Amino acid sequence: MSDIPLLEVRNLSKHYVQRGSLLGQRTDVFKAVDTVSFSLPRGKTLGLVGESGSGKTTIGKCALRLIEPTSGQILFDGQDITHISGGELRRRRSDMQMIYQSPAASLNGRMTIGEIIGEPLWLHERLRGQRRRERVMELLHIVGLKTEHYYRFPHEFSGGQQQRVGIARALAVKPKLLILDEPTSALDVSVQAQVLNLLHELQQQFQLSYLFISHDLSVVRYLCDQVALLYLGKVVELADVETIFTRPKHPYTQALISAIPEPDPDGGREQILLQGDLNLRTPKQGCPFAPRCHVAKLAHCETDVPPLVEVEARHQVSCHLHPSSAHSRN
Repeated sequence: MSDIPLLEVRNLSKHYVQRGSLLGQRTDVFKAVDTVSFSLPRGKTLGLVGESGSGKTTIGKCALRLIEPTSGQILFDGQDITHISGGELRRRRSDMQMIYQSPAASLNGRMTIGEIIGEPLWLHERLRGQRRRERVMELLHIVGLKTEHYYRFPHEFSGGQQQRVGIARALAVKPKLLILDEPTSALDVSVQAQVLNLLHELQQQFQLSYLFISHDLSVVRYLCDQVALLYLGKVVELADVETIFTRPKHPYTQALISAIPEPDPDGGREQILLQGDLNLRTPKQGCPFAPRCHVAKLAHCETDVPPLVEVEARHQVSCHLHPSSAHSRN
């Protein structure tokens, strides 16, 4: 297996210019994603975690080039795909697929299940007739659906079955990377477990890499190898999953983990309550998390944006309370 990461994002930013007059005068810039960097090894799962508005889905869509980044680089399988277009981008799209949060909204209600799963086979491989039907039947079996489901329509299925159809459609072109945008958040708890187990089995079977977008830390702990915590478009902490859950460094990470329900109500873990609400307008200066931070702040928390630095081996944190390991030795 190659040592080159399957997906590498370097200083990715996506900014939206807000205009406030009929003349289209520039009034403000909303930084949905701001200089985000990470890498995803082959066959592994990286979780992107954060509140609504933290930039998780925007990163996923930029990685697929469904929306154009403002700046930065996206490398897939060692190739810079930031500016490719046309046929070259279309060929790369067969290696990268997305599974959406709402299975019902992502399926065309006018098409049968066979047509939905078979459409990418025609678009990317020009498969038709019996060959395409056989491949669709194989995909139905892989995701746990039945042959008779081929001629049914999406509204005849439960939410969990609809998501299985979405997974089968994504697998049709034999991708290397799946971007999972909260794929179980719209499902019942029991069905969530079934879909997560299916995703885990498919990853082992086909050596898939996952970029898993979620706000549910319990699900992230089960499925992910690494976790990146996002706040207002910036990565505030990045490490392997066990480090994040056992030795969180950033106050935001600590607060999120403290809110995970415990089976034992007398477990002794105290919940950290964040101050105020998430303000999507990033402060012009200082740490973006400073207005809600529960930890005693330093003077420069209000004036300087903390860089993302390595505080331990393969553990990065963006917080003035945790200087880099190199800095702390000086």
